[in-house]
Amino acid sequence: VQLVESGGGSVQAGGSLRLSCAASASSHCMGWFRQVPGKEREGVAAIDSDGSTSYADSVKGRFTISKENDKNTLYLQMNSLKPEDTAMYYCAAREFVACSGYVPSATTLDAWGQGTLVTVSS
Repeated sequence: VQLVESGGGSVQAGGSLRLSCAASASSHCMGWFRQVPGKEREGVAAIDSDGSTSYADSVKGRFTISKENDKNTLYLQMNSLKPEDTAMYYCAAREFVACSGYVPSATTLDAWGQGTLVTVSS
């Protein structure tokens, strides 16, 4: 599976951004991860092929993950952004194993996009 993200940018705190990820094929589990320099990549949100979703506690109530199956496109709607949300955001997929209600560990994903930078200023 090949993944291409778009939609990153700079926004002030309290603002919104929507990230998109175009996939070359469908997968059982897809998710968004983020990483800042010097820190491990962390899971943000995930969605199963049946549409069930899961979120990291830090983004619950602010971020929404969704997908359009007919377009093989994944989205992350980010509202009420905070400076601590600043990171490189990556789309990832796991073709044959479901998320099963959890945001998976980054080490278990099969494919990654190139990343899109989100910067939130205070």
